[in-house]
Amino acid sequence: MNYLGHLYLSGNDPQVILGNFMADDVKGRDLSRFAEGVQSGIRLHRAIDSFTDQHPSLQAGRARVREHAGRYAGVVMDLFYDHLLASAWQRWHTEPLPVFAERMYALLKENEVAMPEGIRYMFGFMMKNDWLANYATLEGIGRSLHGLSMRVPQGAVMSGAEVVLAEHIDEYRAEFDIFLPAISVHTSAWR
Repeated sequence: MNYLGHLYLSGNDPQVILGNFMADDVKGRDLSRFAEGVQSGIRLHRAIDSFTDQHPSLQAGRARVREHAGRYAGVVMDLFYDHLLASAWQRWHTEPLPVFAERMYALLKENEVAMPEGIRYMFGFMMKNDWLANYATLEGIGRSLHGLSMRVPQGAVMSGAEVVLAEHIDEYRAEFDIFLPAISVHTSAWR
């Protein structure tokens, strides 16, 4: 799961949402410098990542995209799953995706000063280019993969990986339909 999936699984507590959103830029086990809710969000993020990495549905999809994306297959899968969530959003959430995205941007903007510098910098681009809503289209995922490919060492292999998603969309969707309810149950204690 990438940003949209993490936010979707955060529930409604603003501090949990903030912690979950910024967790990739928080290193170490000692979270005592953060408020309790932010700590819960960081732990939630880590639980999501751990569960996702081990889930059989994701492993099958990762194997499918590995030829194209190499060592970045897991990163690409995170974006694929955000696309699968966004493209069928009304099936999983009662709030329309554009409304949810704007609500998340506003909440995160309100708490931007509490974010680590790296995530705060990235958040500006995310909000400006409406990444959350743009995940709903293959073109949007393609732009995200291309942008990411330019920011990481040897990341060029990620650019264009959306063709693998398009070619195997039925398999990916079937796997995602198993995965999302399972991770929702697994993470319910944090919400």
